[in-house]
Amino acid sequence: MDTTSAKSIARSSSGISSSHHRAAEVWVPGWDAVFGPPRLSEAERQALALLLRSRRVMVGEAVFRRGQSATHLVAVVDGAVGLGVAGEGPAFHLERNIHGPAWLDISSAWLGGGHGQDARVLLAATVLELPVDGLRQLLGRFPDLRERMMQAMARAVQNLTGTTHDLMAKDAQKRLASWLLTQRSPSSGADVALKERKREVAAQLAITPETLSRLLRQLMSAGLIEVKGYTIRLLNLGALQTMAHD
Repeated sequence: MDTTSAKSIARSSSGISSSHHRAAEVWVPGWDAVFGPPRLSEAERQALALLLRSRRVMVGEAVFRRGQSATHLVAVVDGAVGLGVAGEGPAFHLERNIHGPAWLDISSAWLGGGHGQDARVLLAATVLELPVDGLRQLLGRFPDLRERMMQAMARAVQNLTGTTHDLMAKDAQKRLASWLLTQRSPSSGADVALKERKREVAAQLAITPETLSRLLRQLMSAGLIEVKGYTIRLLNLGALQTMAHD
């Protein structure tokens, strides 16, 4: 694929196809959020920038496909990407969505197999790809970076374990309460900004959109939440936490 400088990322959103990858000759600030704290050293940044590829992907386009050979760790810097199973044509069964900045698939490339899910863009996204072979070499040179990547993979496993537990052990109302608590705004602690459509939220909770609407009405009637436009205000955090963990 054609490669060029990451300085052109901004131009990619104005008509450059997502099939054109861009070599990261400079460090783009938004990438720091993907790798998370503590701040990467300048040497780590420079080494990673030589490996990273960044591309802009439009709504409905595939980031990767289930079974496709996984040779890169994949992250989303901004926008949102859905993970699930693609059907015929535009059909897509959404299982969960990932809002940037976050890792999209941090595990498949290490195993040398294929991606386990289809990834399709829900909101125009900037995607990072980090070749696993190049990363292996860096991890030998930078112990702190190795620790950072191990922690990122541990968090991914922990999140999936929690999601699996919720689906297996909690009813729909408890799953919704848990979801609301995890989606709280870090600044206010009591507001949930809805970034996806109702059907996408319902898919994450393994319920229908109609069931989601009914459960939201029940929480409103109980005085636990208030819905205003695309914001859900959590009025009684203690009751929601009790509901989520009972």
